Amino acid sequence: MKAVRFHEFGGPEVLRYEDAEQPVPGPGQVRLRVAATSFNGVDGTIRAGSMQGPIPVELPHTPGIDVAGTVDALGPDVEGVAVGDEVVGFLPMTAPGAAAEYVLAPAEVLTGAPKGIPLADAAALPLVGLTAWQALFDHGGLTAGQRVLVNGAGGAVGGYAVQLAKEAGATVIATASPRSADRVRSAGADEVVDHTATPVTEAVTEPVDLVLNLAPVAPEQLAALTSLVRDGGRLVNTTVWMPAPSDEARGVQGIDLYVRSDADQLADLVARVSTGELVVDVAERVALAELPALHVRAAAGELPGKVVVVAPTA
Repeated sequence: MKAVRFHEFGGPEVLRYEDAEQPVPGPGQVRLRVAATSFNGVDGTIRAGSMQGPIPVELPHTPGIDVAGTVDALGPDVEGVAVGDEVVGFLPMTAPGAAAEYVLAPAEVLTGAPKGIPLADAAALPLVGLTAWQALFDHGGLTAGQRVLVNGAGGAVGGYAVQLAKEAGATVIATASPRSADRVRSAGADEVVDHTATPVTEAVTEPVDLVLNLAPVAPEQLAALTSLVRDGGRLVNTTVWMPAPSDEARGVQGIDLYVRSDADQLADLVARVSTGELVVDVAERVALAELPALHVRAAAGELPGKVVVVAPTA
């Protein structure tokens, strides 16, 4: 089978589009014929070797944490899934990923693919959708009637966060550049702040119950966001290399988010996509062989949004 792998850590140049052995499923595993994976920022940090502490991988390693595909073979002791099922999943970060024609997945991380969108596009959902869900509800405790600030709403996680928060009945303030402002507004944001023109701490004049930080801001900028949170509120931070700040005097809690695979939550997100309540936004689709070039573009900050990486069909 064809796969993209790296045999050493480093820049995008270490990625190779090459032949690899087709994997055989073990107990509790299924083999998927990959329709697509997607690019996530963590793919670049894993490739660079800077995540070997929290996410140790064996070399050669195939990237690709998200997967959408068709069940091709079952290992022993697999229940609840059958050959031919179209599924999506968030794969274990330390295991070989889905930037290949075939990949192994624990059956327990998979759920049925959404209806009404191409199977390959469903690869844009798992990691970023789960990040948004867990940030807002598991860690942020967001409920109807509350005010939430999504800082960095123009990215892939931000788009889902805005949609989910609005659907939950919250008032959503979102920061975005002029390039992504219309997209964020169409996702449901009640107010869009152009962070390139006005500091968010000046633009947001009423306290919020929750700040969700998705942007790689400087530490002092992240710390300043606590001033926007009401007493007893929360700040959830996804840029985990920089600890979430708290304000103990006012009871403002800072929480660092480490997204986890959760098939039940993913099934809920899939159901929302199938009914049209949640829109999967795919900015671009590229062939698997183009993944090394995609890493180059990502390192230069040139990606237009969520990019799906489509596996060969034959």
